[in-house]
Amino acid sequence: MATIECVNLNKDYENTKAITDLSFTIEENTITGLIGRNGAGKTTLLKIIKGFIKPTSGDIKVFGTNPFDCLSVSANSFFTDDNMEFPSTFNLSKLLEETSKFYPNWDSSLAKGLFDYFGLNPKQYHGNLSKGQNSTFNMIVALSSHSALTIFDEPTSGMDASVRKDFYRALLKDYLQYPRTIIVSSHMLSELEGILENILLIKNGTKVLHLPVDELKEMAIGLKGDISSINTFIENKAIIHSEKNNGNQLLVVVKNDFSKAALEKAKLSGIEILPVSIEDLCVYLTAKSERGIDDVFDRTKRI
Repeated sequence: MATIECVNLNKDYENTKAITDLSFTIEENTITGLIGRNGAGKTTLLKIIKGFIKPTSGDIKVFGTNPFDCLSVSANSFFTDDNMEFPSTFNLSKLLEETSKFYPNWDSSLAKGLFDYFGLNPKQYHGNLSKGQNSTFNMIVALSSHSALTIFDEPTSGMDASVRKDFYRALLKDYLQYPRTIIVSSHMLSELEGILENILLIKNGTKVLHLPVDELKEMAIGLKGDISSINTFIENKAIIHSEKNNGNQLLVVVKNDFSKAALEKAKLSGIEILPVSIEDLCVYLTAKSERGIDDVFDRTKRI
């Protein structure tokens, strides 16, 4: 069963198109990574899903209904980002107590356990927290809500490496005990890779791909060798990324649809076969140029 169904979704802000003809489906009880560069439209999309803003056109269903200003979607979903606001008159302990009243599946034991583990001061106020503490408290509330749809928009902002690691582990362990639909938008793809099941990659408000992580791992391959050998081997292939190394050496990333025999032949001709990480592949697929930063310096030399 689908938790989210999105068909030809568009969102315009005056002269800016934030979302363009976006279509995808997210099934229930899955963890999806929403990946894209700054300004790609990630936060806009998440706010449409949560029902905070209306799309300009297109169709979106969350739990089978239009999410905008919908009480049932609001009651069964949780959205957390840097800008979460809580009543300034309540300390953290009181905030947890009051927040628990809004979510029927609230896990008080988990909230207290995480709160104590991360060493937060129950008498402190949310507005006085550091950036990392703010993100940690928001994460505790989001996980403890056990909402059927839980959305994390850059949830580890300000956290140090050890806290981020604990967050990812807590998210995965709680998800395994209480499966639900989780969306995580983050720049830390290399850290998230181990817990994600699917990746939705967007660029300039449009979908680049939506695939299981296992498929994405096998999607591309790196080839490194002298320019003539590489060009001969990849003739008529679409290049995802390329960069020159040490004069006559060329590294290219292309779709991995070669046979084993072809790759063995490439090795015999001196071409090195390299894996491509999911994080690097997503960076290449959302770049403005297949050659990335190299274009800047090549153009500078020609001026």
